[in-house]
Amino acid sequence: MKITCVGGGPTGLYFALLSKLRSPRSEITVIERNAPGATHGWGVTWGDELLDDLYTCDPVSARRLRGASLLWGKQVVRIDGRPPVHLGGKYGYSMSRSRMQQILTDRASELGVRLEYGQAVNDDSALDADLVVAADGVGSRIRAQHVEHFRPTITTGRNRYIWLGTSAVLGAFTFAFERTAAGWLWAYGYPSSGGTSTFVVECAPSTWTGLGLDRTTPDEGLRLLESVFAKVLNGHCLLEPPMAAGRSPWLHFREIRNASWRHGRVVLAGDSAHTTHFGIGSGTVLAVQDAIALADAVHAPGLPLSEALDIYDRRRRAVMGPIQDMAMRSMSWFEDVDARMDGHPVRVAYSLFDRRGDQAPWRYQLHLATQIEPLRQVRNGLTSARRSVKSVQRSRRARTDAGYPGRSS
Repeated sequence: MKITCVGGGPTGLYFALLSKLRSPRSEITVIERNAPGATHGWGVTWGDELLDDLYTCDPVSARRLRGASLLWGKQVVRIDGRPPVHLGGKYGYSMSRSRMQQILTDRASELGVRLEYGQAVNDDSALDADLVVAADGVGSRIRAQHVEHFRPTITTGRNRYIWLGTSAVLGAFTFAFERTAAGWLWAYGYPSSGGTSTFVVECAPSTWTGLGLDRTTPDEGLRLLESVFAKVLNGHCLLEPPMAAGRSPWLHFREIRNASWRHGRVVLAGDSAHTTHFGIGSGTVLAVQDAIALADAVHAPGLPLSEALDIYDRRRRAVMGPIQDMAMRSMSWFEDVDARMDGHPVRVAYSLFDRRGDQAPWRYQLHLATQIEPLRQVRNGLTSARRSVKSVQRSRRARTDAGYPGRSS
């Protein structure tokens, strides 16, 4: 089988390496329009569920990703200089997007995947392949070419946001809300690898224009944001994304859904198939899970390719629908921030925690208990023990799977 993945991000790379593991004789190519190593954004973050999947599918790349990632075990909400509110019981792993991409690139190359850079694919009809995987992102050119078949629906958020980095290595996953004369500004920050952290800033349109962020130069805008978040940044600077130097765009989030994810030999995966608001932090996780589900379907023994793509399309869209609904509830919470900040910080923080509407009523009492230092330490200890057990279980499964054909090398 000949397979071409258009897009050299985590989605295309992970599907390509899984395909090579499961079908070593297949000719698999990844085509990326940018130069090697070029990427957007700063860090990516994920939890145990994805790590379990990675160890099951390919323990080699899983170990490398885990070894290069940082563990964060705290979440705090900071509101306008008041004492932080703690969100307990959750932890995750994070690393720089460029490092993740390099690890997956190296693994794919080791397995014999062909990697082609500096090529833009605008028309899949020119590709000599049995299967074309459109993993070319939010602005997918392949999806646009077949728009009448995929039938995308795009919903644009109201707020403005900018995806930045910082030289501050944050000690916790941080939500920071700061009041200004023009309204509230807030940031989502989490540690990455390489001595940096991701720092996404968002605000209402009236705040954006009221602060003059629509008129400042990129550098002036960064200096203004540094002054607003000075306490959180602790004297550190904000950094532009590597591929956005000189322009630092303020964007509107765009939710993308498609009525179908496949047309003929072409199939969508990752951001070309769906997007979820960055407030739930699941973009990379969902994209890699697409790659896993697609590889499971395409390489299922005895299953014709057309039927395999139908199965992938049907199952993944069914999974993604509720997740996107939940992400839109999260986006709506942030679009009403100015009306939510008048309550007590502990209650505001819990509203933030439950912004997707998926928390049981008893969770609020646990949230109150988490604000008491001795009880928080007990909860942190239980979370640490749970993490250790999961790590041991994961390692055992990886050793068992190591003898399974196509799972390791």
